[in-house]
Amino acid sequence: MSRDWSTADIPDQAGRTFLITGANSGLGLETAKAVAARGARVVMAVRTPAKGEAAAAAIKAEVPGADLEVRRLDLADLDAVRSFAEGFDTGIDVLVNNAGIMAPPRSLSKQGHESQFATNHLGHFALTGLLLDRLQGPDPRVVTVASLASNHGDVYFDDLTGERRYSATRYYGQSKLANLLFGIELDRRLRAAGNPAKSVMAHPGLSATDLLQSMRPVVRFIGRVLMPLATQPASTGALPQLYAATEPKAEGGQYIGPRHRGEHQGPPVIVRARAEAYDPATARRLWDVSEELTRVRFPLPATA
Repeated sequence: MSRDWSTADIPDQAGRTFLITGANSGLGLETAKAVAARGARVVMAVRTPAKGEAAAAAIKAEVPGADLEVRRLDLADLDAVRSFAEGFDTGIDVLVNNAGIMAPPRSLSKQGHESQFATNHLGHFALTGLLLDRLQGPDPRVVTVASLASNHGDVYFDDLTGERRYSATRYYGQSKLANLLFGIELDRRLRAAGNPAKSVMAHPGLSATDLLQSMRPVVRFIGRVLMPLATQPASTGALPQLYAATEPKAEGGQYIGPRHRGEHQGPPVIVRARAEAYDPATARRLWDVSEELTRVRFPLPATA
Protein backbone atom coordinates (compact mmCIF):
# COMPACT_ATOMS: atom_id res chain seq x y z
CA MET A 1 0.00 0.00 0.00
CA SER A 2 2.19 2.82 -1.26
CA ARG A 3 -0.58 5.44 -0.95
CA ASP A 4 -3.82 5.88 0.89
CA TRP A 5 -6.36 3.30 -0.25
CA SER A 6 -9.95 4.47 -0.74
CA THR A 7 -13.23 3.34 -2.27
CA ALA A 8 -11.94 4.68 -5.59
CA ASP A 9 -9.54 1.72 -5.60
CA ILE A 10 -12.31 -0.89 -5.43
CA PRO A 11 -12.19 -2.85 -8.71
CA ASP A 12 -15.29 -3.49 -10.80
CA GLN A 13 -17.46 -5.95 -8.86
CA ALA A 14 -20.02 -6.70 -11.58
CA GLY A 15 -21.05 -10.34 -11.54
CA ARG A 16 -19.98 -10.83 -7.91
CA THR A 17 -22.31 -11.52 -4.97
CA PHE A 18 -21.61 -10.18 -1.48
CA LEU A 19 -23.40 -11.44 1.61
CA ILE A 20 -22.98 -8.84 4.36
CA THR A 21 -24.29 -9.35 7.89
CA GLY A 22 -25.51 -6.29 9.74
CA ALA A 23 -25.78 -4.37 6.48
CA ASN A 24 -28.53 -2.01 7.64
CA SER A 25 -26.29 0.40 9.55
CA GLY A 26 -22.76 1.50 10.36
CA LEU A 27 -19.88 -0.37 8.79
CA GLY A 28 -22.14 -2.90 7.11
CA LEU A 29 -24.23 -0.23 5.43
CA GLU A 30 -21.12 1.58 4.18
CA THR A 31 -19.67 -1.68 2.89
CA ALA A 32 -22.88 -2.59 1.09
CA LYS A 33 -23.12 0.85 -0.50
CA ALA A 34 -19.51 0.86 -1.66
CA VAL A 35 -19.56 -2.53 -3.37
CA ALA A 36 -23.03 -1.94 -4.83
CA ALA A 37 -21.66 1.24 -6.39
CA ARG A 38 -19.04 -0.91 -8.12
CA GLY A 39 -21.68 -3.24 -9.57
CA ALA A 40 -21.91 -6.04 -7.00
CA ARG A 41 -25.08 -7.86 -6.09
CA VAL A 42 -25.49 -7.42 -2.33
CA VAL A 43 -27.49 -9.61 0.01
CA MET A 44 -28.13 -7.58 3.15
CA ALA A 45 -28.53 -10.03 6.05
CA VAL A 46 -30.21 -8.14 8.90
CA ARG A 47 -32.02 -8.92 12.12
CA THR A 48 -34.85 -6.45 11.46
CA PRO A 49 -36.11 -6.53 7.84
CA ALA A 50 -37.85 -3.14 8.10
CA LYS A 51 -34.52 -1.51 8.96
CA GLY A 52 -32.89 -3.44 6.16
CA GLU A 53 -35.44 -2.22 3.63
CA ALA A 54 -34.96 1.37 4.81
CA ALA A 55 -31.19 0.98 4.46
CA ALA A 56 -31.61 -0.51 0.98
CA ALA A 57 -33.78 2.43 -0.04
CA ALA A 58 -31.13 4.83 1.25
CA ILE A 59 -28.44 3.06 -0.77
CA LYS A 60 -30.58 3.13 -3.92
CA ALA A 61 -31.12 6.85 -3.46
CA GLU A 62 -27.33 7.28 -3.73
CA VAL A 63 -26.65 4.38 -6.09
CA PRO A 64 -29.50 4.18 -8.61
CA GLY A 65 -29.89 0.67 -9.93
CA ALA A 66 -28.11 -0.93 -6.96
CA ASP A 67 -28.73 -4.70 -6.93
CA LEU A 68 -29.81 -5.34 -3.33
CA GLU A 69 -31.72 -8.06 -1.53
CA VAL A 70 -32.73 -7.91 2.13
CA ARG A 71 -32.95 -11.15 4.10
CA ARG A 72 -33.66 -11.67 7.78
CA LEU A 73 -30.90 -13.22 9.88
CA ASP A 74 -30.71 -13.37 13.67
CA LEU A 75 -27.13 -14.41 14.37
CA ALA A 76 -27.83 -14.91 18.07
CA ASP A 77 -30.19 -17.80 17.25
CA LEU A 78 -28.35 -20.79 15.79
CA ASP A 79 -31.62 -22.30 14.57
CA ALA A 80 -32.26 -19.12 12.59
CA VAL A 81 -28.72 -19.22 11.18
CA ARG A 82 -29.25 -22.77 9.97
CA SER A 83 -32.62 -21.91 8.42
CA PHE A 84 -31.08 -18.90 6.68
CA ALA A 85 -28.30 -21.02 5.22
CA GLU A 86 -30.68 -23.76 4.11
CA GLY A 87 -32.74 -21.17 2.25
CA PHE A 88 -29.73 -19.60 0.58
CA ASP A 89 -29.46 -21.35 -2.76
CA THR A 90 -27.16 -19.06 -4.73
CA GLY A 91 -23.39 -18.72 -4.88
CA ILE A 92 -21.42 -16.16 -2.87
CA ASP A 93 -18.18 -14.50 -3.89
CA VAL A 94 -17.59 -12.66 -0.63
CA LEU A 95 -19.03 -13.30 2.82
CA VAL A 96 -18.55 -10.34 5.17
CA ASN A 97 -19.02 -11.32 8.81
CA ASN A 98 -19.70 -7.80 10.01
CA ALA A 99 -22.66 -7.73 12.40
CA GLY A 100 -22.12 -7.44 16.12
CA ILE A 101 -23.30 -6.21 19.49
CA MET A 102 -21.12 -4.50 22.07
CA ALA A 103 -21.05 -4.57 25.87
CA PRO A 104 -24.72 -5.18 26.77
CA PRO A 105 -25.90 -6.31 30.20
CA ARG A 106 -25.43 -10.06 30.55
CA SER A 107 -28.04 -12.12 28.73
CA LEU A 108 -28.20 -15.53 27.10
CA SER A 109 -29.20 -16.52 23.58
CA LYS A 110 -31.98 -18.97 22.76
CA GLN A 111 -29.42 -21.77 22.94
CA GLY A 112 -28.01 -20.55 26.27
CA HIS A 113 -24.84 -18.81 25.07
CA GLU A 114 -23.63 -15.41 26.27
CA SER A 115 -25.18 -12.92 23.87
CA GLN A 116 -21.97 -11.32 22.56
CA PHE A 117 -20.22 -14.64 22.05
CA ALA A 118 -23.39 -15.97 20.40
CA THR A 119 -23.90 -13.05 18.02
CA ASN A 120 -20.36 -11.95 17.24
CA HIS A 121 -18.64 -15.35 17.09
CA LEU A 122 -20.86 -18.44 17.14
CA GLY A 123 -23.41 -17.09 14.68
CA HIS A 124 -20.73 -16.13 12.18
CA PHE A 125 -18.82 -19.37 12.74
CA ALA A 126 -21.98 -21.37 11.96
CA LEU A 127 -22.95 -19.19 9.00
CA THR A 128 -19.49 -19.53 7.45
CA GLY A 129 -19.43 -23.28 7.89
CA LEU A 130 -22.91 -23.76 6.47
CA LEU A 131 -22.22 -21.56 3.44
CA LEU A 132 -18.61 -22.50 2.77
CA ASP A 133 -19.52 -24.72 -0.17
CA ARG A 134 -21.43 -21.76 -1.71
CA LEU A 135 -18.27 -19.70 -2.10
CA GLN A 136 -17.62 -19.29 -5.80
CA GLY A 137 -15.79 -17.36 -8.45
CA PRO A 138 -12.12 -16.73 -9.15
CA ASP A 139 -11.41 -14.96 -5.85
CA PRO A 140 -13.79 -16.13 -3.08
CA ARG A 141 -13.32 -14.59 0.34
CA VAL A 142 -14.51 -14.64 3.92
CA VAL A 143 -13.96 -11.34 5.71
CA THR A 144 -14.36 -11.37 9.48
CA VAL A 145 -14.59 -8.04 11.27
CA ALA A 146 -12.77 -7.89 14.60
CA SER A 147 -12.01 -4.96 16.88
CA LEU A 148 -9.27 -3.31 18.90
CA ALA A 149 -11.22 -4.70 21.86
CA SER A 150 -9.64 -8.06 21.05
CA ASN A 151 -6.56 -6.66 22.83
CA HIS A 152 -8.47 -6.54 26.11
CA GLY A 153 -10.10 -9.93 26.40
CA ASP A 154 -9.35 -13.63 26.50
CA VAL A 155 -11.35 -16.72 25.66
CA TYR A 156 -12.73 -17.83 29.01
CA PHE A 157 -13.08 -21.51 28.24
CA ASP A 158 -14.01 -22.26 31.87
CA ASP A 159 -16.79 -19.64 31.87
CA LEU A 160 -17.87 -18.89 28.29
CA THR A 161 -21.30 -17.70 29.39
CA GLY A 162 -19.99 -15.28 32.03
CA GLU A 163 -22.02 -16.92 34.77
CA ARG A 164 -19.31 -16.46 37.39
CA ARG A 165 -17.48 -13.26 36.41
CA TYR A 166 -19.29 -11.38 33.66
CA SER A 167 -17.93 -8.04 32.51
CA ALA A 168 -19.62 -6.51 29.49
CA THR A 169 -16.39 -5.11 28.08
CA ARG A 170 -14.23 -8.16 28.82
CA TYR A 171 -16.77 -10.46 27.20
CA TYR A 172 -16.97 -8.16 24.21
CA GLY A 173 -13.19 -8.56 24.03
CA GLN A 174 -13.64 -12.32 24.23
CA SER A 175 -15.99 -12.32 21.25
CA LYS A 176 -13.64 -10.15 19.19
CA LEU A 177 -10.57 -12.24 20.01
CA ALA A 178 -12.66 -15.25 19.00
CA ASN A 179 -13.30 -13.55 15.65
CA LEU A 180 -9.56 -13.30 15.07
CA LEU A 181 -8.76 -16.81 16.25
CA PHE A 182 -11.49 -18.12 13.96
CA GLY A 183 -10.48 -16.10 10.92
CA ILE A 184 -6.80 -16.99 11.19
CA GLU A 185 -7.52 -20.68 11.81
CA LEU A 186 -9.98 -20.69 8.91
CA ASP A 187 -7.16 -19.46 6.68
CA ARG A 188 -4.90 -22.27 7.92
CA ARG A 189 -7.54 -24.88 7.19
CA LEU A 190 -8.43 -23.48 3.78
CA ARG A 191 -4.78 -23.61 2.78
CA ALA A 192 -4.34 -27.14 4.13
CA ALA A 193 -7.34 -28.25 2.05
CA GLY A 194 -6.11 -26.52 -1.10
CA ASN A 195 -9.29 -24.43 -1.07
CA PRO A 196 -8.89 -21.21 -3.11
CA ALA A 197 -10.98 -19.12 -0.72
CA LYS A 198 -9.21 -16.48 1.38
CA SER A 199 -9.97 -15.71 5.00
CA VAL A 200 -9.07 -12.08 5.71
CA MET A 201 -9.65 -10.12 8.92
CA ALA A 202 -10.25 -6.40 9.44
CA HIS A 203 -11.00 -3.92 12.18
CA PRO A 204 -12.39 -0.36 11.94
CA GLY A 205 -10.34 1.36 14.61
CA LEU A 206 -12.49 3.82 16.53
CA SER A 207 -15.49 4.49 14.32
CA ALA A 208 -18.88 6.06 14.86
CA THR A 209 -21.41 3.22 14.52
CA ASP A 210 -24.63 2.04 16.16
CA LEU A 211 -22.90 -0.43 18.49
CA LEU A 212 -23.70 1.82 21.46
CA GLN A 213 -27.34 0.78 21.19
CA SER A 214 -26.70 -2.51 23.03
CA MET A 215 -24.93 -0.84 25.99
CA ARG A 216 -26.36 0.36 29.30
CA PRO A 217 -28.21 3.72 29.06
CA VAL A 218 -25.63 5.69 31.05
CA VAL A 219 -22.82 4.29 28.92
CA ARG A 220 -24.76 5.13 25.74
CA PHE A 221 -25.17 8.72 26.95
CA ILE A 222 -21.46 9.12 27.73
CA GLY A 223 -20.56 7.48 24.44
CA ARG A 224 -22.74 9.84 22.42
CA VAL A 225 -21.00 12.81 24.05
CA LEU A 226 -17.45 11.53 23.59
CA MET A 227 -17.75 9.59 20.33
CA PRO A 228 -17.61 12.60 17.96
CA LEU A 229 -14.36 13.69 19.63
CA ALA A 230 -12.55 10.37 19.29
CA THR A 231 -13.90 8.53 16.27
CA GLN A 232 -13.82 8.60 12.51
CA PRO A 233 -16.94 8.30 10.32
CA ALA A 234 -18.31 4.84 9.58
CA SER A 235 -17.49 5.42 5.90
CA THR A 236 -13.81 5.63 6.82
CA GLY A 237 -14.04 2.86 9.40
CA ALA A 238 -15.39 0.53 6.71
CA LEU A 239 -12.31 0.92 4.52
CA PRO A 240 -10.31 -1.91 6.14
CA GLN A 241 -13.06 -4.46 5.54
CA LEU A 242 -13.61 -3.12 2.03
CA TYR A 243 -9.91 -3.57 1.34
CA ALA A 244 -10.07 -7.10 2.76
CA ALA A 245 -13.11 -7.88 0.62
CA THR A 246 -12.08 -6.36 -2.71
CA GLU A 247 -8.39 -5.50 -3.02
CA PRO A 248 -6.74 -7.99 -5.43
CA LYS A 249 -3.49 -7.86 -3.42
CA ALA A 250 -5.13 -8.88 -0.14
CA GLU A 251 -3.97 -12.28 1.04
CA GLY A 252 -5.48 -14.93 3.26
CA GLY A 253 -4.50 -14.57 6.89
CA GLN A 254 -3.92 -10.82 6.68
CA TYR A 255 -5.38 -8.40 9.22
CA ILE A 256 -6.31 -4.94 7.93
CA GLY A 257 -6.80 -1.89 10.13
CA PRO A 258 -6.39 1.92 10.19
CA ARG A 259 -2.92 3.39 9.84
CA HIS A 260 -2.83 6.23 12.38
CA ARG A 261 -2.98 6.86 16.15
CA GLY A 262 -2.54 3.35 17.43
CA GLU A 263 -4.77 1.97 14.65
CA HIS A 264 -7.59 4.23 15.82
CA GLN A 265 -8.09 6.16 12.58
CA GLY A 266 -6.89 6.51 9.03
CA PRO A 267 -6.65 4.62 5.75
CA PRO A 268 -6.30 0.83 5.70
CA VAL A 269 -2.97 -0.93 6.11
CA ILE A 270 -1.84 -4.42 7.04
CA VAL A 271 -1.62 -4.61 10.84
CA ARG A 272 -0.68 -7.23 13.38
CA ALA A 273 -3.08 -8.69 15.93
CA ARG A 274 -2.00 -9.51 19.48
CA ALA A 275 0.12 -12.64 19.81
CA GLU A 276 -2.72 -14.70 21.33
CA ALA A 277 -4.70 -14.44 18.09
CA TYR A 278 -2.04 -16.43 16.25
CA ASP A 279 -1.79 -19.26 18.79
CA PRO A 280 -2.78 -22.45 16.93
CA ALA A 281 -3.49 -24.45 20.08
CA THR A 282 -6.00 -21.87 21.35
CA ALA A 283 -7.51 -21.60 17.87
CA ARG A 284 -7.98 -25.37 17.59
CA ARG A 285 -9.55 -25.51 21.04
CA LEU A 286 -11.95 -22.69 20.18
CA TRP A 287 -12.74 -24.33 16.83
CA ASP A 288 -13.60 -27.65 18.49
CA VAL A 289 -15.75 -25.92 21.11
CA SER A 290 -17.49 -23.85 18.42
CA GLU A 291 -18.28 -26.92 16.33
CA GLU A 292 -19.70 -28.61 19.41
CA LEU A 293 -21.82 -25.61 20.44
CA THR A 294 -23.12 -24.86 16.93
CA ARG A 295 -23.28 -28.46 15.66
CA VAL A 296 -21.72 -27.19 12.45
CA ARG A 297 -18.82 -29.17 11.01
CA PHE A 298 -16.62 -27.52 8.42
CA PRO A 299 -15.62 -29.60 5.37
CA LEU A 300 -11.96 -28.81 6.14
CA PRO A 301 -9.16 -30.82 7.73
CA ALA A 302 -7.85 -29.91 11.16
CA THR A 303 -4.43 -28.30 11.23
CA ALA A 304 -1.47 -29.96 12.95
